[in-house]
Order: sequence, then C-alpha cells, then structure tokens
Amino acid sequence: MPAWFAVYTKPGAEDLVSRQLNAAGIETLAPKIMATKYLRKKYIQVQEYFFPCYVLANFDSRTHSHMIGYTRGVKYIVGKERPLEVPPEIIEALRTRMTGELIRPEEEAMEKGERVLIKDGPFKDLYGLFERQIPGRERVMILIEAIHGRLEIDRRSVKKA
Repeated sequence: MPAWFAVYTKPGAEDLVSRQLNAAGIETLAPKIMATKYLRKKYIQVQEYFFPCYVLANFDSRTHSHMIGYTRGVKYIVGKERPLEVPPEIIEALRTRMTGELIRPEEEAMEKGERVLIKDGPFKDLYGLFERQIPGRERVMILIEAIHGRLEIDRRSVKKA
C-alpha cells in the first residue's frame, strides 16, 4: 500500500531525483520557498528547497524501496531498512500552503513594543523594539536600543528576539 516517505538526496539533486521518480510513476513532493538574501548591499529573491536534500515520495515500500535506493542522486530512504512514513497530515498541510511548487511563508506577526533582532544589513545583530509597520511598503519602524533612536528598516531584516 503506498505511503509517503522522505528520501535523502545528494546536495543539489532534489530536482533530478524528483524527475526520475516521476518518470517511474512515483508521485513526489519537493516544495520550495522564496527566500530573501542580503548580498552585495541589496536584497535579492532566491528559490530554496523547503527541505534541502530531501524529496517526499509516495510509494509502496515493499516493492519500490530497492529501486528508489539505487536511483541516481539518492543517498537513502529515511529509516533505511525500515522506512519511516511521513504522516499524511504533514503532506496535506504542505499542499494547502503551496502555489505550484512554492510554499507561501507565514509572516511573523509583531506587536508594538516587542523585542526584535536585526538579522542582516549594516545594523546586523542590533536589538530594538518594534514600533510599527510602514503601510504600503515592506518596511517597519523600530527603536534601536544601542543608539536610542528610530530606524526604518526592511521587514525581512527583522525577527523576534
């Protein structure tokens, strides 16, 4: 009986493994997420795997484990000799948040006065207090503790402390 399993792949082989398993009639799921990276003094959008080096595959472990284990790019099925099933609730939760192959991230809600940490940029590793969201832009206003001043900063650079 088919069930969902996690297949551990070589780094960067997620697409290759998914294509090969799909060609063999096995349903796969390798969700991606849009991540924002701060490179060369600016933010860029890049696609990353939600589970790097893992592909979720729906197959009968008694009949397909050997073939999957020897698929190019596969290191092993998680659980090896006794593969561990991924609960269907997890697969369904992933699918409900997906648009195509991309997962929509849930934005972290922040309350006024909440302590935050700046993750990147020129003010990296400074703490502050969340003041407010700037309407119509992906920016927030925070009060920086180290310099006792206000700073308008990109929303993606801030996380709860």
